[in-house]
Amino acid sequence: MDNNKVKQIHDYGQSIWLDFIDRKIIFSGELKKLIEEDGVRGVTSNPAIFEKAISSSSDYDQDIARLTNEGLSTDEVFFGLAVSDIKLACDVLAPVYNQEDVVGADGYVSLEVSPFLARDTQATIKQARELWEQVDKDNVMIKIPGTQAGIIAIETAISEGINVNVTLLFSLKRYEAVVEAYISGLEKREKQGLLINHVSSVASFFLSRIDILVDPFLDKNGLGDLRGQVAIASAKTAYQIYKRLFSSERWKKLSEKGAVPQRLLWASTSSKDPAFKDTRYVEALIGPDTVNTIPLQTLEAFRDHGDPASRLEEDLDSAASILEKIKAGGIDMEAVAVQLENEGIDKFTEPFQKLLDAIEKQKEQAGV
Repeated sequence: MDNNKVKQIHDYGQSIWLDFIDRKIIFSGELKKLIEEDGVRGVTSNPAIFEKAISSSSDYDQDIARLTNEGLSTDEVFFGLAVSDIKLACDVLAPVYNQEDVVGADGYVSLEVSPFLARDTQATIKQARELWEQVDKDNVMIKIPGTQAGIIAIETAISEGINVNVTLLFSLKRYEAVVEAYISGLEKREKQGLLINHVSSVASFFLSRIDILVDPFLDKNGLGDLRGQVAIASAKTAYQIYKRLFSSERWKKLSEKGAVPQRLLWASTSSKDPAFKDTRYVEALIGPDTVNTIPLQTLEAFRDHGDPASRLEEDLDSAASILEKIKAGGIDMEAVAVQLENEGIDKFTEPFQKLLDAIEKQKEQAGV
């Protein structure tokens, strides 16, 4: 077994994707190094990540001026920059994508539709198509939020052969709806006589945000001993749902045609509570056929003092008991999920607007 603790996670069947991108990490060779030394097998991005990359660097100034001079709107300028970076990252990850025994496993780079469209089905579908065509790489995934409006967009995108990373999932009920959208999309595609063996998707279940919101309620309801455990219990339950839905007779018919399961992806895995170990959400949910997308800081922490072992299916009775206890304690996890979804949209909308404002400012300073 490799001595690198991050790389060891892959031995338990889980893939580590990096939740970060900018031009420096690509051009410096750092991303390639993370792939080779740490076994990183994918990259995810979001508006907050791009906002930090573009606002804190002069690397994008020339391209902002060029795209503006081409007559592009500020929104179009951003996606021009993002598409360029995603293409570069896709090329770096191409060897991982091409070496996989099964298409649909790893080597993907994710690009998100505008967070302004989170509640607009048709606009989301339109932009997903546009971004898919603009990147034009087999190993890109288009991120679509798992909102109610996003469900139809996900099904449509899958039916058109677009790889999808479903983001902002907090609810077990909504997760089942996302799986239904994935399977239905593949069925529609298969009925048209189109290939389904190259379509890939992940469902991103957000973790630490659940505990941040729920833990104060646990204290108030005499359930303080469950602090920091609800998100992990929910994730373990989601994995059991995954196993059930992707072993059904309905799924087997698609599997025989080459379809690959939509893997669960653990997101928001950096610990926000200093009372807990910084690698908590990585260690607790290592298991086969899953993905964990982690920021660079968490990756470095795990490399230093992580404890890799397969734990995703440990203490399942305890996970079920935790969810029952909080329900009996008056905490409605579906209501929690709705609040987190709304907050999640805001957390991406705000930096996206800040990013657009920063691009506008750079355009003014450059006199374009």
